[in-house]
Amino acid sequence: PRSFPRPLPGVGPAVRERLPAGTRQAVVVTGETEDSSEARVVLYEQYPGEGWRAVAGPWPAHNGLRGWTDDHEAGDLHTPIGVFGLSDAGGRLPDPGTLLPYDEDPAFSVSGTGYLGEPLEGSFDYVIAIDYNRVPGTTPLDKTRPLGEDKGGGVWLHVDHDGPTNACVSLSEEHMRTLLTTLDPDKEPVVVMGPEEVLAQ
Repeated sequence: PRSFPRPLPGVGPAVRERLPAGTRQAVVVTGETEDSSEARVVLYEQYPGEGWRAVAGPWPAHNGLRGWTDDHEAGDLHTPIGVFGLSDAGGRLPDPGTLLPYDEDPAFSVSGTGYLGEPLEGSFDYVIAIDYNRVPGTTPLDKTRPLGEDKGGGVWLHVDHDGPTNACVSLSEEHMRTLLTTLDPDKEPVVVMGPEEVLAQ
C-alpha cells in the first residue's frame, strides 16, 4: 500500500499552507482555548518520505495572560496566533551550543514580579526571538518594528517564570536548552502557535 507522508499533527490545511516550503522543523505551541494562558509545546521534524515526527515534548508552557489573538496590539497581553520564523537567539547565559545566531548580553536581564507575584529574574537567561514584527537576522534585543510600534513586538520563547506572560511563550530552562541545541537554521525552523481549534483549521 502507498504511504502518505504524515502531516503536522494538530495543524489543519489552512495553517499548513502558511508553512514555508523549505521548513523541516516546527515548534507547535497549542493553547487549550482562546483565553488560556497555559499551552503545550512539541518540536516536530519533517523526514523525507515519512513526513512530520515529534522529536521533543510535549512540554508545558505559558503564554499571554489573556490568551491568544490574530490581531496583536502592543500591551494587549495576548500572544499572536500564526506561523513565524525562528531565526535568532540570545540570552544572559552563554550560548548552550545552538546553530542559531546567539547574542550573549547582560541586557537580557529582567527583574520584578509577574502576574501571580512570581519573580521574573532569569526569564531571559535563554531566548529565541519569534519573527513577529521584527527584522530577522538581528539580535532579539533589536527594537525595529516593521509593522509599527502599535503592533507590539519582542515576542520571544524564553525561560518560564511559573506564570502567564505579556505575549511571549515560556518553557522550562531545560526545554529551552533542548530547543536551542536542536533548532537548525538550515531546516528553516518556525513556530506554529495558537489555540487548538484555530490551529486545526
